[in-house]
Amino acid sequence: MPYHYLDDVATADIAFEACGQSKEEMFIAAADALMNVMVEDLATITERLWREVAVEAETFEMLLFQFLQELIYYKDAEQLLLRVARMRFKEHKGMWMVTARAYGEMLDPGKHPLNVDVKAVTMHQFSVSEDQGQWRARVVLDI
Repeated sequence: MPYHYLDDVATADIAFEACGQSKEEMFIAAADALMNVMVEDLATITERLWREVAVEAETFEMLLFQFLQELIYYKDAEQLLLRVARMRFKEHKGMWMVTARAYGEMLDPGKHPLNVDVKAVTMHQFSVSEDQGQWRARVVLDI
């Protein structure tokens, strides 16, 4: 599993680290970790519909922050549970952009056993780093 939860970081929140051999793998792992905080079994989220999720930010670190916030927005505003299938990044004139293809379906508590509701991504200990080709993100979620 390319992510693990950090029990000793936040007591009222949930923290995780996500990693990957590329930026894409790390973003997908972070998206899965976020969704897995809310939904007990990610395999219950099936390919009923597709959405394009696009965000931009001034830094790569904030791009991940905004991307995860967007997934929370879809859950809150449209009751959509989304899993990321693929994505592409672009840097242009000092801005980072990501466009992702995500699949999912409407939230159904009968089908999707729920854990906790995530309200937001926090800036507390939020970080993205790359070391020798290994990308790593640390994220704390407000529940």
